[in-house]
Amino acid sequence: MFKMLYKEFLDSEKSCGFILMICVALSLLLANLLLPFSYSGFWHISISGFSLIHIINDGLMTLFFLLIGLELEHEIYVGKLRRFRDAILPILAALGGMLVPAATYYMFTASTPYTSGVGIPMATDIAFAVAVLSLLGKRVPPVVKVFLVALAVIDDLGAVLVIAIFYAGEINFLALGLALLVFVALLVLNRCNVLSLYPYIIGGLVMWYLMLISGVHPTLTGVLLAFAVPFRQQMDNAPSYKLQHYLVKPVGFVVLPLFALANTAIPIGIDEFGGLFSPYGMGALCGLLLGKPIGIMLFTFAAIWLGISTKPKELKWRYIFGVSLLAGIGFTMSIFIALLSFDSYVLVSSSKVAVLLASLLAGVLGYIWLNVVLPKQKNTAQY
Repeated sequence: MFKMLYKEFLDSEKSCGFILMICVALSLLLANLLLPFSYSGFWHISISGFSLIHIINDGLMTLFFLLIGLELEHEIYVGKLRRFRDAILPILAALGGMLVPAATYYMFTASTPYTSGVGIPMATDIAFAVAVLSLLGKRVPPVVKVFLVALAVIDDLGAVLVIAIFYAGEINFLALGLALLVFVALLVLNRCNVLSLYPYIIGGLVMWYLMLISGVHPTLTGVLLAFAVPFRQQMDNAPSYKLQHYLVKPVGFVVLPLFALANTAIPIGIDEFGGLFSPYGMGALCGLLLGKPIGIMLFTFAAIWLGISTKPKELKWRYIFGVSLLAGIGFTMSIFIALLSFDSYVLVSSSKVAVLLASLLAGVLGYIWLNVVLPKQKNTAQY
């Protein structure tokens, strides 16, 4: 069952990545050439006091975070993260891929009002990265794809923690306490072997609302709910398996494309282009393009040199460097953090442009590098 889910996840991420590329191109085209005055405004239409873009970013994206949590849970229990010695290499690689980009951003923005964006270059977009890697077909050894996915999932969890700790608003501790109480209640249901999904879905909706009014970003409910839903390794129909199966396609083919369309509706003018050369623009750009590969390579080398972990023989250093380049594709999480980092429309738009440019360059460079270093003959091993 897990292998089927893993293959479904990879196939979905690959297809979703290509759809996201189309959505980004279409959104930029509509916002700048075809419908420059109405397309961007469409996403700010209000429904019951909430704009469409807020419904997507604060509501639907909770499903994306839920799927990330479920994927991480499966990796921990039955995947490549189940043994500490196997897990420590992508964990440390992801840690380097978060800390060094953040430090790179801070170097550009220290002593400026823009340091709040330090989390922007810390994330990796799984869908885009897997889509680019899939262009190389069966030449890619399975261990390379596994390393990329494990690194990216851990990376996204790190970004979630950054959002929870550093991007919370004014905290309503009563609402937050009640939300955590609901989470504890769901954990108790799990321990009591309650396997129906309905109590967890209802509890998740209550927890989401309490998070929304607490000042903590409500999408974090998704990750908490993922670890409350029962996982049973011996059961092919365990609630965690079923929920992930239900979510893979709606998130990949509805939620993320909507997020891409809404959040890249950027009329690019002088201010947005000028922002690329500002401290925050250069921080995001260099953090993703330089900080990511430097951090991943440095921490991976240190883990192996110090004997903390071992490197699989098939995972050659030149392959790891290619993965580190692809990890610079920030997109979804980077844009999400940019939205939380700044209040100014120009700052948010310029940051999005920097993330888009960095992600494009990282994808192109990663593809070119891996295309050169991977064996030319097809690897017939199955993923």
